[in-house]
Amino acid sequence: MSSASTQPEPKKRRFGRNRKPKDPNNPGRIAQVRQVFSMTRKADPAAVWWMVFAALAVLVVALLVGLWLDQVVYLLILGVPLALLAAVIILGRRAERAAFTQIEGQPGASAAVLQQLRRGWYYDQEPVAAEAGGQVRGMRDLNNAAMVFRAVGRPGVVLISEGPRGSAQRLAKAEERKVARVVGAEVPVHTINVGTADGQVPLRRVVKTIKGYDKALTNDEALVVQQRMKALGNRNKPAIPAGMDPTRPPRASRRALRGR
Repeated sequence: MSSASTQPEPKKRRFGRNRKPKDPNNPGRIAQVRQVFSMTRKADPAAVWWMVFAALAVLVVALLVGLWLDQVVYLLILGVPLALLAAVIILGRRAERAAFTQIEGQPGASAAVLQQLRRGWYYDQEPVAAEAGGQVRGMRDLNNAAMVFRAVGRPGVVLISEGPRGSAQRLAKAEERKVARVVGAEVPVHTINVGTADGQVPLRRVVKTIKGYDKALTNDEALVVQQRMKALGNRNKPAIPAGMDPTRPPRASRRALRGR
């Protein structure tokens, strides 16, 4: 007989499915919603009152319609899930705004916003051009750096610049001339300067602004333009210190924002 002790195997359940152990790195949907709610409440305390107001408004409408149709109980039963849905929608919008507020002003925030673009868009996580005004030694130097990010889709080529306004606009103009030489005059090139001053686009409205451009290309033509941009190469990448990735700021889970 072997002297080594063996652990007994866990008993299998006769009825039903065996439950898998929970993964701490993959919380459930309810846990994700709780995390988003906690983050939103800390960044935007008024979000809770907006959620309550939306839910109560739906219930009041259901009550009034029920009194009018003489079906109060039936309409209230339908109004409860609709009220919860309205509260979740408000939570998603306020959470998105709170997430933008947290990353606004951080180097590489535009790259995080571009991740919200859907199918048919091509973008790079790293800036296609940067100007730090000297040698970059740490994140403090990157906070004062001008960066340009690029997205390609059916509206054409979109250049998103961030950082000091003068340097960012000058860098975007230089990148615009370079792109125009590669893709030609028939492909529109749009520029967006991210910021809160006059003439700038706030970070939370960047995706909406990009989607508002008129479509000038087909999906195949957009793919060809993206391949040309890849062939151009990123010659002016910023000298980012080792171990730092400013293009990935913290952001809330998109699945939790949708309440799924």
